[in-house]
Amino acid sequence: MKIAVLAGDGIGPEIIAQALRVMEALGKHGLKFELSHGAVGGAGFDAAGDPLPAETLKICEGADAILFGSVGGPKYDSLPRAQRPEQGLLRLRKHFDLFANLRPATVFPELASASTLKPEVVAGLDILILRELTSDIYFGQPRGVRTNEKGEREGFDTMRYTESEIRRIGKAGFEAARKRGKKLCSVDKANVLETTQFWRDIMIDEHKNYPDVELTHMYVDNAAMQLIRNPKQFDVIVTGNMFGDILSDEASMLTGSIGMLPSASLNAKGFGMYEPIHGSAPDIAGKGLANPLATILSLAMMLRYSLNQAKAAERVEAAVRKVLQQGLRTADIAQPGQATVSTSQMGDAVVAAL
Repeated sequence: MKIAVLAGDGIGPEIIAQALRVMEALGKHGLKFELSHGAVGGAGFDAAGDPLPAETLKICEGADAILFGSVGGPKYDSLPRAQRPEQGLLRLRKHFDLFANLRPATVFPELASASTLKPEVVAGLDILILRELTSDIYFGQPRGVRTNEKGEREGFDTMRYTESEIRRIGKAGFEAARKRGKKLCSVDKANVLETTQFWRDIMIDEHKNYPDVELTHMYVDNAAMQLIRNPKQFDVIVTGNMFGDILSDEASMLTGSIGMLPSASLNAKGFGMYEPIHGSAPDIAGKGLANPLATILSLAMMLRYSLNQAKAAERVEAAVRKVLQQGLRTADIAQPGQATVSTSQMGDAVVAAL
């Protein structure tokens, strides 16, 4: 199994290192991985003047899946937008047409008290957010800054969706819901935005192919409130790129820490990029404070969705549950006064549990 490893910036190399240790442990039990490393984001700019160097893209094109760390950092904020670290990530998504972003928000029983919400509100939570990833306002054209007819500067971006783009993420949402609780909530802003009224219309039409799945609709502002008020009402949420970006980060805090949430970004062929949903956290980079569990759980998603290794995925997830049951905590998921472990110590524990 050929894996492109793109560690990126900030805490990226630290958390990826722990996932690679888990892969090495799995390799001792029959799984064979061929790893190729590439620079991306700020590291790509430093190496080749490009956040997605041609050599890195070539490595990804020859792989069965991509394991991704994180990108970004203050030292790159003054670069032209096309050269900023985040553009490397966006270009990878677009190049491989990774339109379906799966972001599970699961509360491990041991971490119910780590959330800022009451334990009874989040205990047992298991939500899957499907975020459309290759269109919407993040990619729509035209965009930019211009001087209008009054001589005043204005910034503008374009929210745009085609029918086929909505249908394919809708289909992915219905298929996911069919395998879970058969409830799909489509989130939009149809009362204000024409694009999302169109989104709702297509979702309603696509629902005809999935009569066994309950389809509901919710405005994004209400969805943001309901995630805090009563998150367990949701099973699968499907939404556009911008709304999905915001809601999935909000949902991460229901679990206790953004450091616990993995993600998968898939195309129609099952090829995927797997990454924790958090950023590069430059303020803690190099200090051994980062939580590697989201990255390790992203590895489990890679095993399940792109590599057809469901049993290995279950082993990794079981190992994560075991270390949490043992009481091991990095700083982000620890209770006040509770002892914490470092990034590498958490990796040690997961490998030992395997």
